[in-house]
Amino acid sequence: MMMSTRRLQHLFTGLLALFGAAALLAASNARGAADSWTLDSPSSRLRVKVEQNDGLRYSVLLRGQQVIAPSQIDLKVAHAGWLGRQAEKLTPTRESRSETLDFVVPRKYRQLRTKYNELRLTFASGTVLVFRAYDEGAAYRWETNLPGEIKVEDELAQFLFSGHPKSWFPEEESMMSHQERVYKYVSLADITPQRFCSTGVLIDLLDGRKVYLSESDLRSYPGMFLRGAGDGQIGLVGKYAPYPLETKAKPNSANGRDVEVTKAADYLAQTKGTRTFPWRLAIVTEQDTELLQSELVFALAPPLELKDTSWIKPGKAVWDWWCDIQLTGVDFRAGVNTETYKYFIDFASEYGIEYLLIDEGWCADSADVLSERQGFNLKEIVDYAHQKNVKVLLWMLWNALDRQLVPAMDKFEKLGVAGIKTDFMQRDDQWMVDFYDRVAREAAKHHLLVDFHGACKPTGLRRALPNVMTREGVTGMEQYKWSDQAANPKQELVLPFVRMVAGPMDFTPGAMLNSNKENWRYSISNPMSLGTRCHQLAMYVVYESPLQMLCDSPTRYRKEPECLKFLSAVPTVWDDTIALQAKVSDYVVIARRSGDQWYLGAMTDWDKRELKVPLNFLPDGIYQLDSWADGVNADRDGTDFRYSTRYVSAADTVTLNLAPGGGWAGRLRPTVGMGSHTTVNR
Repeated sequence: MMMSTRRLQHLFTGLLALFGAAALLAASNARGAADSWTLDSPSSRLRVKVEQNDGLRYSVLLRGQQVIAPSQIDLKVAHAGWLGRQAEKLTPTRESRSETLDFVVPRKYRQLRTKYNELRLTFASGTVLVFRAYDEGAAYRWETNLPGEIKVEDELAQFLFSGHPKSWFPEEESMMSHQERVYKYVSLADITPQRFCSTGVLIDLLDGRKVYLSESDLRSYPGMFLRGAGDGQIGLVGKYAPYPLETKAKPNSANGRDVEVTKAADYLAQTKGTRTFPWRLAIVTEQDTELLQSELVFALAPPLELKDTSWIKPGKAVWDWWCDIQLTGVDFRAGVNTETYKYFIDFASEYGIEYLLIDEGWCADSADVLSERQGFNLKEIVDYAHQKNVKVLLWMLWNALDRQLVPAMDKFEKLGVAGIKTDFMQRDDQWMVDFYDRVAREAAKHHLLVDFHGACKPTGLRRALPNVMTREGVTGMEQYKWSDQAANPKQELVLPFVRMVAGPMDFTPGAMLNSNKENWRYSISNPMSLGTRCHQLAMYVVYESPLQMLCDSPTRYRKEPECLKFLSAVPTVWDDTIALQAKVSDYVVIARRSGDQWYLGAMTDWDKRELKVPLNFLPDGIYQLDSWADGVNADRDGTDFRYSTRYVSAADTVTLNLAPGGGWAGRLRPTVGMGSHTTVNR
């Protein structure tokens, strides 16, 4: 029976209404549901998940298992509010890239090839949230495209975790800090919002996996500290110094060098509206050796800006400050004077040391870097150094340099000074971060190297401006002059896995007075290190600094000819790096290549260890192995070591016997012949 036309019309109208309601419901559900995206690393080892649902959250998975739990991301801009919480439709775009990184000043490698996948989420306003996934880690950052200048009022950067992870936590008491803190191994659950630390931080997931947290490309923006997450969450949240409005030198501050913020703004940064912001990064590892091989902070940093880099020369430096200019057997009064520095220059020249660093005291007034104290003639010293093929570096206070930046740089360049060491910044608010950049750029114009002391950790500035050779921000050798708490073999076995991941660190090794716990004492004028002599020698292979110090006195070095064989030969930059064995805070064995020679360095904490190291990383051939090993009695007298030579190949395995607080250093040179085996015990 055929249906009437009228009934067909009613049925059609009803179906339209039904489908229309369903469509409206589907659209409504779509608007209320979370949008999400995934980003895999090139080998799919890592995956980043991003979700937009009442704000933005991301998580990171390693081989399908979560390592960073869903964590919030946001940026608050004056007059715009929290950018991530605005109900805007995000437009995703994706890209895969390969880069070849050429290092003007190599740290671990001469050249490095990297690959990453990138996800860009673009807001209707033009703001972009960028994610990158490398096989070794993940990172994100904000890009704004706003007119004129903006004020960034706050940033939310969460790093949340499940389970019961621990962390190596460099706890801070103030955001005015040298960032030279002891790494406390503490449970994340015990870190309250009131507790905070400088970065980087290493998270131990307690199953072999670890997550290193830091930042890269820090420009005209405050550095990131991390506080406890709170609210029942396990993890850390970004904390930032507000913009300084007024500053004042602390009472009793020597030469006015400790300048604190006395009045701060209610925002973090006043900056260009169209710009990129720092990368927040996480390196994810399954083996501790991976931390020693990462250059992710460098890879995320801006590319090289200098056209001519031929004048940038790495090397080692003799140094006057740590040893308190203790010289014996000379016919002049040792001190901050021309004769003393000529003696240091003679020593450096004799042993092929490229630089002399003249530290505090050469200025007549530390507040005036154009002045010279009586008995100190900078021109005469620099000219003498040039005759001996040695270059001169000068220490100075940061605020004195800031006041006289251009005339000082002009003077130093004219005299032939090779570089500067500027000290006591102790802050990384936006103003001070701009200071780092300003000094590095002005120094580059005048062909001057830079060593930042009293400084925050590196964040990749050395890629754009490779005249920035090294920086402190580390519990270094200087601590031994007054304490055994910040520097000791246990802490020294944390540094390669946390602080050094960020970039070169000016630890200033090389002590020739070495002691166990029982016999160590602090001394300003005759300092000694904890651990063995070979623990110190191994630092020249394990610790990375293209401008590396020899902290002790020429007098002491001259008494140690076997050690000088190593110290005069060991490079400060490397063509290749292979981390062989490692456990955070316990031990490390690392191999580095320079040309056709290889160097091996091993260090241990206070535990005695025997480590077997296969030499299968060597190319074919026979190699002469010169080694410096802990002596039989090194546990009682840290200066006891054994120097020996032997011939080896890639088929051999070397057994390293490390004393408590001990170390081992080796140099491998290809040879066509085989000589006799020699041993020297000291």
